[in-house]
Amino acid sequence: MPKKKNTKKRKPKFSLKRAKKRTVSKKKYQELIKKRQHHKKLSLKERKQLDEALFVNYCSCVKSLKYDPKVKDYLEYPVCMSSIYKKRGFIPPKGVTQRCGKYK
Repeated sequence: MPKKKNTKKRKPKFSLKRAKKRTVSKKKYQELIKKRQHHKKLSLKERKQLDEALFVNYCSCVKSLKYDPKVKDYLEYPVCMSSIYKKRGFIPPKGVTQRCGKYK
């Protein structure tokens, strides 16, 4: 019997540039943030749009600080978490840092 080769499936990588283009406009983004901060009712579509936009902004923040020589190693995660989620009064989703690994 022929032996099976041990091959690993590669996880697909996604582009942050494309993800940013797919998200909402800056005006709509600010509008949705204000709505959530003031505990206004958000539709399911609006919630998903805002969550996706926050996530993409978090990942791009991490990526930009990761390769910045001025920032010490592994400080990019708490800095971006604070600026994107915590200071706005939002609870960050679980595993958001690991999910950023999918983006190149």
